[in-house]
Amino acid sequence: MKYNLHTHTKFCDGADAPEDIVQEAIKKGFDILGFSTHSLYPFSTDWHIAPKEFHIYKQEIKRLQQFYAGQLEILYGYEADYLPPFSIPDLRTYAALAPDYLIGSVHYISTQNGWFTVDGPVEEVQRGIEKLFNGDGQKAVCTYFSLQREMLQQTRFDIIGHIDVIRKRNNILHFFDESAGWYQKEIRATAEAAARAGVIAEINTGGIARGALDDVYPSAMFLKLLYQAGVPVMINSDAHHAQDLDCAFDRARQCAADAGYRETVCLRRAPGGGTIRQSIPLYQH
Repeated sequence: MKYNLHTHTKFCDGADAPEDIVQEAIKKGFDILGFSTHSLYPFSTDWHIAPKEFHIYKQEIKRLQQFYAGQLEILYGYEADYLPPFSIPDLRTYAALAPDYLIGSVHYISTQNGWFTVDGPVEEVQRGIEKLFNGDGQKAVCTYFSLQREMLQQTRFDIIGHIDVIRKRNNILHFFDESAGWYQKEIRATAEAAARAGVIAEINTGGIARGALDDVYPSAMFLKLLYQAGVPVMINSDAHHAQDLDCAFDRARQCAADAGYRETVCLRRAPGGGTIRQSIPLYQH
């Protein structure tokens, strides 16, 4: 079974219209496709869905669900930012929009001195670490993972997005050492928090598709900790272009297998509403 539940369209910062992505997914042999527009509900930025378009987006995905029924199972969701108190990825907060699922993601670090996007351009990340943490990369990373754990403890969502995306610019800026003991302590605590929350962790290939780094999120070390903690995983592309829907999926499956996983988990629409989890073997013989 071929699936992807992390997909962006022109409703946020994606390049393609939802129907164009659906048609490409069918060509690529997908069984399940989930749309997950960036959301800062009830607010927005230039890369989040605008408040006036929430219901337009919902109507369009619901239309596609019906029109392509039998060819492709389509799910309607959001990648919801954790930026308290303005935005939280919580199914109760999104109840009026009634999504099939939520991806919870941390894109921002904010302090009393300002904020920055952790996966933004290199210059933005560098300025943010300098301004908010006096150039201390360790403090920035610890703050990021503290926010991840806070999100896991205080909100209700289905999938945690690119759990260590803080690594995205580290290959250029070198602001922390992934082999350091403090870093391993942070990711172990975060893996354990994900297990307690009962969420699915995605293996995200978006960094590869966009040429930011030659690796998936999470790292091999983090993925092993997630496996040891009993956290289920799914493989998502975080596609912003239709052609990237299945980018590096073979590599992601191998990363999962190397960590110890023998199956991934996907969400499917339940007959009576909501979603159910379905286990899918990594390799079928």
